Amino acid sequence: MAQSPSIPKGTRDYSPEIMVKRNYIFDTIKSVFKLYGYMPLETPAMENLSTLMGKYGDEGDKLLFKILNSGDFMAHVPDNELQERNSIRLTNKISEKGLRYDLTVPFARFVVQHQSELTFPFKRYQIQPVWRADRPQKGRYREFYQCDVDVVGSNSLLHEVELIQMVDEVFRRLKIHVRLLINNRKVLAGIAEAIGYPDKLVDITVAIDKMDKIGLENVNAELREKGICDEAVEKLQPILNLQGSNTEKLSQLRTILKDSETGLKGIEELSTVFDYLDNLQINTEVKLDLTLARGLSYYTGAIFEVKALDVQIGSITGGGRYDDLTGIFGLKNMSGVGISFGADRIFDVMQQLALFPQDNMTTTQILFVNFGEKEERYCLSLLKQLRAAGINTELYPEAAKMKKQMGYADKKGIPYVALVGETEIQEGILSLKDMTSGEQTNLRVEDVITKLKR
Repeated sequence: MAQSPSIPKGTRDYSPEIMVKRNYIFDTIKSVFKLYGYMPLETPAMENLSTLMGKYGDEGDKLLFKILNSGDFMAHVPDNELQERNSIRLTNKISEKGLRYDLTVPFARFVVQHQSELTFPFKRYQIQPVWRADRPQKGRYREFYQCDVDVVGSNSLLHEVELIQMVDEVFRRLKIHVRLLINNRKVLAGIAEAIGYPDKLVDITVAIDKMDKIGLENVNAELREKGICDEAVEKLQPILNLQGSNTEKLSQLRTILKDSETGLKGIEELSTVFDYLDNLQINTEVKLDLTLARGLSYYTGAIFEVKALDVQIGSITGGGRYDDLTGIFGLKNMSGVGISFGADRIFDVMQQLALFPQDNMTTTQILFVNFGEKEERYCLSLLKQLRAAGINTELYPEAAKMKKQMGYADKKGIPYVALVGETEIQEGILSLKDMTSGEQTNLRVEDVITKLKR
């Protein structure tokens, strides 16, 4: 009995129809990246486990897909270690490589490994799949794509401004209405100082980062569970409830954090970014959100997150500033800033809102009907002319019934069909049928090219 084909849980096939839409998103994002001078980079699907392990915490290490060594990988494992059934120790003996968990650690490895060859600031974008041995569920997969853009080797806040401009341009082109939330790690550190718990920074920010999901009362309860006293929790309330414009919030923060050098530094960084944006006519709303935290062990300065306004979904883009990306590989003080566009969530938003342009969803623009050997030989030269003009063209591969050939064009959504029989060959024309309106006109190939390119 034949085995029924399947794919691993947590992975997906992408049909041609879906790939056309995904490529539209990728191409749009890439075109904006290139506008700002970012260069493409790809790293291997697999990295040495020594590169990956210990970079994502204990939970992250458990989610790494590990690759068995080639050949008889069990041959050199002592019998006593096999009998111990210690999977962690055993894995170290039989596996030296793993699938990449994200694009950031491979990027850091690349920068350190090739530092003598790179020009700094180094600006790169990377659109590749990553793998995580997570439990598959709705919206969470074991294989998915990340679209990262980063610049390293510069402390300039112009890069933060540039990334916000790129977010604005990407979502303008995709026609998604978004809000960009921004905060600063230094401001969060200042807040922890102001309420008397600088050593509880991570606990405080992990709690307030859940504000949207669990509400203020539950955030306060979690803070108390973490050992934050009632007086400090009360001090935090007016900070979390700051109202007004970005400028007004920063003004209030200057008073609240007046005794925190770190906090004031974060306020100045945010002020500088907002000042630049005021002169750039950004269409996207950029809002200071003091509850935004995003992976505090990683970020050191500005942090941002992008939310779609017309669909209930999590963040569709996020990132921030990090002061020591490459330090994990021995290259200290290499500051950088970057963002990651969530292609899968962006796809879901565009699908729900029917934002994919129909004229970009068809790969073939014109199909030539096949009437027989003489006609197909003649049509091949016409196809060459059309393709040379950049028009996606097909010739049906056999002289099948007209109904079958038209059905093929209809199912593929091909907008035009060309009919070239004996009469058309003699007159040097082709009969062009518009599959939407049904209108049929006789045109020279040059006129067809002009019409389709227009």
